[in-house]
Amino acid sequence: MVENGHGHGHGHGHHHPPSAAPPPSIIHPPLGAARGPAFPPSEQLLQLNYCIHSNPSWGQTVLLAFQHYIVMLGSVVMIATMLVPQMGGNHGDKARVIQATLFMSGLNTLLQTLIGTRLPTVMGPSFAYLLPVLSIINDFADEDFPSEHQRFLHTMRAIQGSLIVSSFINIILGFSRAWGDFTRLFSPVIIVAYICVVGLGLSGRGFPQLGNCVEIGLPMLIFLVVFQQYMKHLHNRAHPILERFALLFCVALVWAFAALLTVAGAYNNVGNKTKLSCRTDRSYLMESAPWIKMSYPFQWGTPIFRASHVFGMMGAVLVTTVESTGTFIAASRFSGATPPPAHVLSRSIGFQGIGQLLDGAFGSIVGTTASVENVGLLGLTHVGSRRVVQVSAAFMFFFSIFGKFGAFFASIPLPIFAAIYCVLYGLVAAVGVTFIQFTNNNSMRNIYILGLSLFLGISIPQYFVMHTDLVTGRGPVNSDGVWFNDILNTIFSSPPVVAMIVGTILDNTLDAHDSREDRGVPWWVPFQHRKGDSRNEEFYSFPLRIHEYMPNRYL
Repeated sequence: MVENGHGHGHGHGHHHPPSAAPPPSIIHPPLGAARGPAFPPSEQLLQLNYCIHSNPSWGQTVLLAFQHYIVMLGSVVMIATMLVPQMGGNHGDKARVIQATLFMSGLNTLLQTLIGTRLPTVMGPSFAYLLPVLSIINDFADEDFPSEHQRFLHTMRAIQGSLIVSSFINIILGFSRAWGDFTRLFSPVIIVAYICVVGLGLSGRGFPQLGNCVEIGLPMLIFLVVFQQYMKHLHNRAHPILERFALLFCVALVWAFAALLTVAGAYNNVGNKTKLSCRTDRSYLMESAPWIKMSYPFQWGTPIFRASHVFGMMGAVLVTTVESTGTFIAASRFSGATPPPAHVLSRSIGFQGIGQLLDGAFGSIVGTTASVENVGLLGLTHVGSRRVVQVSAAFMFFFSIFGKFGAFFASIPLPIFAAIYCVLYGLVAAVGVTFIQFTNNNSMRNIYILGLSLFLGISIPQYFVMHTDLVTGRGPVNSDGVWFNDILNTIFSSPPVVAMIVGTILDNTLDAHDSREDRGVPWWVPFQHRKGDSRNEEFYSFPLRIHEYMPNRYL
């Protein structure tokens, strides 16, 4: 018996050489896979010390809340400093405008954290309103008034009227749920570029403003990085203190240094612009602010309603809707919450409209938006607690009523704030990048959409800002209809709006159906529905028994 072919071959005397075995196939691992750990996608940031509904001790809560107040104060002072003198207002008028804006920021912050998004976001004045407000100022520039103060009051009343009427855009967009339905077109690919430019688009308020007084701004930036990031590792006890409160230490230190330079006469023989930026006594707020003054409805007089002003303001309302939405999504990441569902975004924009209606009634100089710098502060301190932000609203109320105390902190030189913005805006831009983990990073389609959205989101607004006169408010769109110009110039001056438009169009038209997995849609969609993810209820449900009095569609 022959058991195999080899035996059979030998039996016939034939010799076949053994066939060579095929070489073993080499399986190449993905490039770099063997060189280190691969980090799986994570829906929540793991290094947060306190998330949205966990709270530090009351002592720390109060200090952290005060820090939020200091950070949001920069925008309030900057906007009042830019607009009030052009309106004919004096230092006393500027102090009262700051008080009214602070009061409304506190009210809107409470409104959003209690029944709006429920996210820990400070609501502050928006720069998007500058162009329409400048147009209103120009409308009255040639008219004769008995005094400059009368011109200021007349302009304020016109701003109030346009804020009140244009606020209905947000109210309708929000409470009709149209805005939430629109946001369902988003995917993580769009979110990356969109939130990136929420931070990067504000770069003009960072180093360019810091450069107005380098000897104060640069030490502030260096100290903040060194104290907050490096020195916290020196001692275990120093770690939590410096991580959470380094910003307050640095502001106090550099502000004292600026005061010493001012008193020593370092700025006696310099240009007016340097004096305004560097001196601690150039705001004149301490001398002109009242000791105690409550903001109340129609404190500047009866609002003036003019159609052209209202239409111009509508562009700014749309811009703040887009900017706030991006800021809310960034805040959800820094506070350890799930991305806000569509119905929550609708609800928040509706309440933002009600907030703007109150802005107009109480005489704030511009409308409200979610403060990007305060969301950056959540990331800097690793504290995303809702209670901290609610307590910061109490500081806004206190300092808006007791004017002298508020004016003391409002006299911090603006380059100090600019140095803080360099860090905080960067953090918001970076948290946008983290959403890329839920998409296919290696998809050329995604890379194309991201690249174009990011670049145009920064480049187009830069063109509009470069060609806009900040005295007259005239921009590149310059037709006979001033209100039409204001709408387009305001919309295209906003980086988040441009990035969102470009990203949404491209992502929903370029192979959208075939690229669902690459776009991260299966991960994103459950968060957009009320019952899509069980955690939505945990983060976004109303406190106490408010849900019993609200229509179900807004819960």
